[in-house]
Amino acid sequence: PRAGAHSHRSLRGGGGYPGRMTGHAKLFWVAGCALGFLGVLSGAFGAHWLKGAFLSGHPDAGHLLEVWQTGSRYALLHALALLASALLLHPGSGEAPSRAARGAGWCFLLGAGIFSISLWLRVLTDVKAWGAVTPVGGVLFLVGWVLLGLAGRARLSA
Repeated sequence: PRAGAHSHRSLRGGGGYPGRMTGHAKLFWVAGCALGFLGVLSGAFGAHWLKGAFLSGHPDAGHLLEVWQTGSRYALLHALALLASALLLHPGSGEAPSRAARGAGWCFLLGAGIFSISLWLRVLTDVKAWGAVTPVGGVLFLVGWVLLGLAGRARLSA
């Protein structure tokens, strides 16, 4: 192929094309897309079915709907953070993957699982004890943002 162009084979990811996403980058990319999907789905579920059928007549319905929507918003927001972590781990620049970006991705993935799912379980089961688990996910989010900032700073200054 001419200079600057890739062969058809390399665009499909064969032949060791450097733009191919692998390992943690691929995991965080797929997880970020899945979490984004789940965030939109749970938001729609909360706004339509949960609000109308499940919580109808519940004395604390307004508060529980807010709790549900918080889980949905944080899932969506941290889906984007997972995608950013994946991009920072992407081998396209030829740099070694960053431990900070990898750590950020794990913090966002585990944080979303703990934070959002505990909020959704709180609403679905009406068991307030689930709320005690939620801050663990919040702390993981905070650590993830610090690590993502460090990874981005290192990548931008390289």
